[in-house]
Amino acid sequence: MITSEQNVLTITNLRKRFDLEAGFFARFGKFVHAVNGVSFSIGRNETYGLVGESGCGKSTTAKLLVRMFGASGGEITFRDPVTGENINVRKIKGEALRRYREKVRYVFQDPAKSLNPRMNVYDVLTHGAKYSTNKRPDDELRVEAAKILEEVGLSAKDLERRPTEFSGGQRQRISIARGLLQKPNVLICDEVVSALDVSIQGQILNLLLDLRNARKSGGQEISYLFIAHNLRVACYFCDRIGVMYRGEIMEEAGADEIWRQDSGKSHPYTELLFSSVQSGDPDAAAPKVFTGEVKSVKSETAEIGDNGCAFAHRCPYAVEQCYRENPPLKDIKQDGSAGHRVRCWLR
Repeated sequence: MITSEQNVLTITNLRKRFDLEAGFFARFGKFVHAVNGVSFSIGRNETYGLVGESGCGKSTTAKLLVRMFGASGGEITFRDPVTGENINVRKIKGEALRRYREKVRYVFQDPAKSLNPRMNVYDVLTHGAKYSTNKRPDDELRVEAAKILEEVGLSAKDLERRPTEFSGGQRQRISIARGLLQKPNVLICDEVVSALDVSIQGQILNLLLDLRNARKSGGQEISYLFIAHNLRVACYFCDRIGVMYRGEIMEEAGADEIWRQDSGKSHPYTELLFSSVQSGDPDAAAPKVFTGEVKSVKSETAEIGDNGCAFAHRCPYAVEQCYRENPPLKDIKQDGSAGHRVRCWLR
């Protein structure tokens, strides 16, 4: 179990709501809760995965951490690994916010959209660094850019080329290099492999693992927040996993525990995610039948039963209590130790 002193990011009861209706004449007071009371932590040199279907709030949560969106409630605490200072991310402004964003960097899903096609690779990598709180002369930046580009598997000669000259996997390597140039403590990887071929996915994941191990041996630890919809990929890559549905964490445990899918312990939604990516094993047990479509995130204009479990309308195990009351996210280990939490009345 990771202690608070070992956490680099601690998220407590994080919330984000958006107006249900848009436009100047829209009625005020109707909201949807994209992130609804999410709590988790990321330890030093740890990879934490947020997994779930599209629209469950994973990317919104990640964007809240770097203040792309302003949170509606909750706390985000960054513990500086060098100074040991705890920083309230929601309250910082100006230069303090810039320093924080240098320590927590974001890698987007689609490099074709996030890399400016008019810039060469050198400008793409160093544009943000030129305006950072740790400014360096151009010759020093060029040496750093060449080094980080070679570290992600490309060549220093590629600095003068443009992003459009590279394949999708190579462009994602450039995006990762851009994130690493500022020597961050946390790298947020938002669906970084979902748009790539399977063989390229493995290369990028192994690259990220190698980068983390190399930094740890060099005395500069880096942690990842890994956003994904494929639970099997997340179990391979992550140390711990939070499974999200409709803005809430349904289950949180070590990746090895999630992978085992112990009968009667996994959340039914976790079972659904695994059944959606069956390995093709003819001897595997048939999954439970999950009915219904994915609903939108919870709203304050809730329909009857929306105060219950967010997953009840699709769950084959649901009982009356599931539709009436939302279960807490509780530890379920028999020995009383923390580390495996499930939001389910029947677990």
